[in-house]
Amino acid sequence: MLKNYFKTAWRNLTRNKAFSFINIFGLGLGMACSLLIFLWVRDERSVDLFNAHKDIYDVYETVFSEGRTETSAAAPGMLAVELKRTVPDIEYASAFWNDNAETLLTVGNKDISMNGSHADSDFFKMFSYPLLQGTAQSALAGPDDMAVSRRLAEAFFGSSAAAFGKTLRVNNQRDFKINAVFENVPANASQQFDFVINWADELKTVGWLYDWINRSPSTFVRLKPGADPVKVAARIKNFVMPYIASAHYGAGNRVELGLQRYEEMYLHSTFKNGAPAGGRIEYVRLLSLVALFILLIACINFMNLATARSVKRAKEVGIRKAVGALRLRLIVQFIGEAMLLTFFAGIVCLALVILVLPYFNAITGKQIIFPFASPSFWIGIAFLLCLTGLVAGSYPALFLSSLNPVRVLKGALTFGPGALLFRKGLVVFQFVLSIVMITGTIVISRQIHYVQTANLGFDKDNLVCIPFRGELGHRYQVFKQQLAGMPGIKAVGITAQAPSHIGAHVYDLDWAGRNPDTKVISLHNGIGYDYPQMMGLQLVKGRFFSRAYPSDTSHSNPNLVINETLAKMIGFKDPLGQRLRYFGSMGTIIGVVKDFHLKSLHDPIEPVVLYWGEDLDHGFVLVKTGAGKTQQAIADMERVFKQLEPKFPFRYFFADEEYQKLYNSELTVSKLSDSFSFLAIFISCLGLLGLTMFTAEQRRKEIGVRKVIGASVGDIVVLLFQDIIKLVAISTVIATPLAWLVMNDWLQNFAYRITVSWWIFLVAGLVAVAIALGTISWQAIKAALANPVKSLKTE
Repeated sequence: MLKNYFKTAWRNLTRNKAFSFINIFGLGLGMACSLLIFLWVRDERSVDLFNAHKDIYDVYETVFSEGRTETSAAAPGMLAVELKRTVPDIEYASAFWNDNAETLLTVGNKDISMNGSHADSDFFKMFSYPLLQGTAQSALAGPDDMAVSRRLAEAFFGSSAAAFGKTLRVNNQRDFKINAVFENVPANASQQFDFVINWADELKTVGWLYDWINRSPSTFVRLKPGADPVKVAARIKNFVMPYIASAHYGAGNRVELGLQRYEEMYLHSTFKNGAPAGGRIEYVRLLSLVALFILLIACINFMNLATARSVKRAKEVGIRKAVGALRLRLIVQFIGEAMLLTFFAGIVCLALVILVLPYFNAITGKQIIFPFASPSFWIGIAFLLCLTGLVAGSYPALFLSSLNPVRVLKGALTFGPGALLFRKGLVVFQFVLSIVMITGTIVISRQIHYVQTANLGFDKDNLVCIPFRGELGHRYQVFKQQLAGMPGIKAVGITAQAPSHIGAHVYDLDWAGRNPDTKVISLHNGIGYDYPQMMGLQLVKGRFFSRAYPSDTSHSNPNLVINETLAKMIGFKDPLGQRLRYFGSMGTIIGVVKDFHLKSLHDPIEPVVLYWGEDLDHGFVLVKTGAGKTQQAIADMERVFKQLEPKFPFRYFFADEEYQKLYNSELTVSKLSDSFSFLAIFISCLGLLGLTMFTAEQRRKEIGVRKVIGASVGDIVVLLFQDIIKLVAISTVIATPLAWLVMNDWLQNFAYRITVSWWIFLVAGLVAVAIALGTISWQAIKAALANPVKSLKTE
């Protein structure tokens, strides 16, 4: 019996080659889209799940100040030590600082630059990074100890065993002993590094880490077995406050600590009122829904295409029933045919995924590998195929098996309004989803364009940033003098922090007449004389730092430039000349600069204090290049840099490119939404084609009669177009509020955003109508041109 089912299914498959191709390709394409998204979602959800210990937490800090709440994974440098010392439920604790910057490593005459980090001696006791040499207890036991990756060990010494116990020089300044070799950090780890140095070195180098009002490293803790994280979080909530002197922090300012599971940090990185409130998880959920919707659209196509061919199969069903076939067996037969089609669609799906995966990785910035060797993946694929086959074949099987054999064999096959309404409802559902995706694509594209082209208040074009390395900070003035006047170089300046990445805060701002309830936390940045002109900053009042004013160079009694936002918070009618407490010193406000964005447009503009930093020995050199002369200027910069710092490789980045990286997630989603919206529309069009075929088949005699009494081809085409236009119009009406709700919610992630205008929904609807009419035009014209004699002939 199964053999006969298979023969019948194969015969129908090969007899209607065009129908079979459309069905298999449409279903395969829908499954391929869903599978690609599934692989991306699986990769996103796998980040940081490699640790064997699940009781590791990140300690995040929330600062409550005037009109705003700021939450950050950064914490005071001494927090880990104090938490372990005073909280009994904490077994291990470690500060962790990953600069994400290349460090020069030297062994003999061999120099290699790699990324590294600093951590406490508990680090390898907490995290399950496999150690090839050494032990977790001794890896970072001493202040001069370091652990290196297998990749680094092999690069310098040839093997992990040969590297153990050797000495490595870091940044041409200090030697460290390799006390452990760990396996390369897996790709699904959010923190990537090739070596870890004992935290004591960072404390020695960066003295301000001892000050509790400063924040920079992450703090990770591992709880003792059986410890309740809720109780621990409650205990450490106000832990920091006793360590902060009120003179430094300002009356009424409040700092709270919280716990977040380590493996949740990557996906839940956005906070609201001191609690996790989203992040990349929103995009994971959104694209998961998109995958489900595309698969549903593909299944609906299958239903519509199958029922569109129902007239051709009606006599077959009538004959089978007349000779005694049971309805259950007919259902099994049609479900079997759907399964066979789904099997071939699955092959198309896998082929498309393997073919497209490299391009998909390029769009998403991933390194997803097709999981050929994963049994769970293939079990999932088998489940997906079975589920898709059942869903796609269920309605056609139930519909065809229910046909009355007497009416069918008499040639009186008609379909009630309920059946046609159901199929139209499926098409409306398809186009509702498609129009929502079209609207989303337009809104996301416009918002991305807005944040890329918005006036940031500074000029980021042709701006090259060179991080200080080695002794460049002490030789900055020489570097600047040698670059001055070179072709293509317009100006050279200095800044403590790179544009668009300014995150250092000052917490002790105070001024005469301050309301005790007013609490202000401000960003701060050190700048050189040429910084304002290079950045294109605009003065509102006063002046910038100038060589004509020797008083600008004082660090004990600093002159300060503030932005408009801070000036409004302070409340002086004229802030010029007013005294402002700043990191324990009383400074004088000499200028007010027009507000400019130091972060992404997700965040509102913060108060800013700029101080004189021409003598900084850390930070970045900023070079403004002439348009079209950047490459020559970079070559000159590299030549001068190597003369001053021959041991360090020349590194630079462009300010505008770094700004774009602030929107990596949005850019990825924008690209994916563009692609998947197009594919969703394409797949939906196959469903429209099915409905048009069905409608034309059902109205074949009506069309013949109309042509006999004088209807033109155009009249018939318009007749068939009317139904489709109505369906798309209904879809637009339903989709509009849904799309507005979804996109308005997404736009709330941006402090500065576009408005969702009415014309966006109109455009989405018109696009859907145009695509729909283009899809069905061929079938409609074919039906209109059919010979009415054949249409009216009784079969």
